[in-house]
Amino acid sequence: MMGSSASSSFIIPDIPPSSSDQDDDVDSLPSISSSILDSEPDSSDAQREWEASLEQLQLLLTMIIMPFAGKFLGRKFAYWSWARYMEWMHNVEIRWTNKRAFNTAGAVEAAATL
Repeated sequence: MMGSSASSSFIIPDIPPSSSDQDDDVDSLPSISSSILDSEPDSSDAQREWEASLEQLQLLLTMIIMPFAGKFLGRKFAYWSWARYMEWMHNVEIRWTNKRAFNTAGAVEAAATL
C-alpha cells in the first residue's frame, strides 16, 4: 500500500549550505581577546602555589614516608618469615612476648637510620 509518494515524504533533500551562511554564524559569535584571558595574575599565582605544594608533598612521600614504611614493613616481614622458617625447619616455636614493645622497637629501628 505504501507507494513512492509516501516514502518520498520522509526523504530530506541534501542541499549543501552556502559558505556565506557559515561565515555569518562565525561572525555573530562574541570575540574575546586572548590577551584578556592570559592576563589573570591570580590564577597563575594560584597555579604556581598549587604545583609547589604538590612537589613538596611528593618529596615528603618519596623521601620520608616511603623509606620509613618500607623499612618498617620489611623488618616485620623478615621477623615473620624467620619465625616461620624456624618453626618449619627446626621445629621451634617462636612467640613474641610483648607485641607492643616489639612493634615500638621496630619503628624506632626503622626511623633511626633515616
